[in-house]
Amino acid sequence: MDDNNYIGRVVYSKQGRDAEKYFVVLGVINKEYVYIADGSLRTVEKPKKKKVKHLIFTDRVAEEIRDLVLNGQMISNSKIKRFLQSEDNDKEV
Repeated sequence: MDDNNYIGRVVYSKQGRDAEKYFVVLGVINKEYVYIADGSLRTVEKPKKKKVKHLIFTDRVAEEIRDLVLNGQMISNSKIKRFLQSEDNDKEV
């Protein structure tokens, strides 16, 4: 999978203190690590560095957030929170 395809994807954490929570991928460090945020505990200003092997990638993509990241524009924490809350209704792992 191309690095840019990870950005904006909704992921489910299966390991660590943040286990069983949903996040959005904001950046790719390398093949092993990505930056994730949920807009509340893990903010855009201080995203979590997480191993890819500890995440389950869903089919959902936050297109608006993805476009903002790829264009180098500012993302608000409230935008991420709203997206993840709207996606809570159809949770699938």
